[in-house]
Amino acid sequence: MFTKILIANRGEIALRIIRTCRQMGIQTVAVFSEADRESFHVRMADEAFCIGAAAASDSYNNMSRIISAAEIADVEAIHPGYGFLAENSHFAEICESCKIKFIGPSSKSLALLGNKTQARKLAEDAGLHIVPGGAIASEEDALKLAHKIGFPVIIKAAAGGGGRGMRIAHNDISLVKSLFAARSEAEAAFKDGSLYLEKFIENPRHIEIQIMADDYGNIIHLGERDCSMQRRFQKLIEESPSPVVTSSLRNDLGRAAIKLAKAASYSNACTVEFLLNSNNQFYFIEANARLQVEHPVTEMVTGIDIVELQLRIASEDRLRIKQRYVNQQGHSIECRINAEDPDNNFKPSPGRITYLNMPGGPGVRVDSHVCQGSTIPSYYDSLVAKLIVHRRSRKEAIACMRRALSEMRIEGIKTTIPLNQRLLASPSFQRGEFDTGFVERFIAE
Repeated sequence: MFTKILIANRGEIALRIIRTCRQMGIQTVAVFSEADRESFHVRMADEAFCIGAAAASDSYNNMSRIISAAEIADVEAIHPGYGFLAENSHFAEICESCKIKFIGPSSKSLALLGNKTQARKLAEDAGLHIVPGGAIASEEDALKLAHKIGFPVIIKAAAGGGGRGMRIAHNDISLVKSLFAARSEAEAAFKDGSLYLEKFIENPRHIEIQIMADDYGNIIHLGERDCSMQRRFQKLIEESPSPVVTSSLRNDLGRAAIKLAKAASYSNACTVEFLLNSNNQFYFIEANARLQVEHPVTEMVTGIDIVELQLRIASEDRLRIKQRYVNQQGHSIECRINAEDPDNNFKPSPGRITYLNMPGGPGVRVDSHVCQGSTIPSYYDSLVAKLIVHRRSRKEAIACMRRALSEMRIEGIKTTIPLNQRLLASPSFQRGEFDTGFVERFIAE
């Protein structure tokens, strides 16, 4: 097992990794930008290095500075968390060349799954159903493919996810208009403006499967998460298990995800994402070769620390958990608390937190890096906290989450707490009757 690792990230995920490392007796090294000098993860780590100015390009996305910090601190491995360099195959390759273990897949697997066009081809060859579509290099390519598969279509960034670079088009004019915006956003987020086009499946469920794989060919899945409660491809509420996934369907989804992992010679944590239609037909859409923001709901229902498994696998331990022993117990829901104003078109709301009260009680978990007096900078993702609950049934989990949200107070900035409260109070959500378009319709109404 490692004795010291560097965490190439910030905020709640950096703190989340530090906590598991402390339990395992692993020393941690934090890196931080000038804007994060007073951040909690900096204080919690055993060592910390400032790697640049506030802009991510000068700090958290600056590979040479992160590698320099790793070499100075003499670490054995780097955990990338999510976002920033977590799915950057070039960064993983640099780590490999510097004899620093990248806590994630190999650079080869990362390159294969990180590019959505290649991942689609791999999934199709492995026998998974994929949404009709393909890579596009020009406006002419896009129009030709759109006419072939039929509108509406969705444009996606080939080199990344998280909703960046995505646009829906219902006709030729909107397609041409959206291409430039999607390419610009993809270049800014991933330094790669490559795009691909898919048939847009209207009103599906967004279901993802968490898998874990080691270097010896052992692969298991940890069940599904339902991430259909989203706005503009950004997830707001996630839960496990899904209200609509049966045991049989779960097994089918799990087998499909494992097939893809085997085809990619994958090792470590990965999330394979599917769209599920009303007839329970599912289509592969992408694989996220990293830890997901919403991983806590899987941890709560399985009792498995996913970060601990990542560390053990990266240190060349065998995966000791057998599939037959993976069981989902109870129900877990996560609400993302973002520094945004839902009543003002989700305008970012950076600033200083003047008052903070975090909820507690049975079944409540809060993953956050903030305290009273913390400043939410404008340079990064707006996530302030993840509120997670776990109870015996979905009905009890919803009641627990509504209670926890009512206790949670964050003043000085606007947050998505009121929106989460309204969504959980919706009869449709409580019945489990929603799809990926539900939140947009709810807000419009």
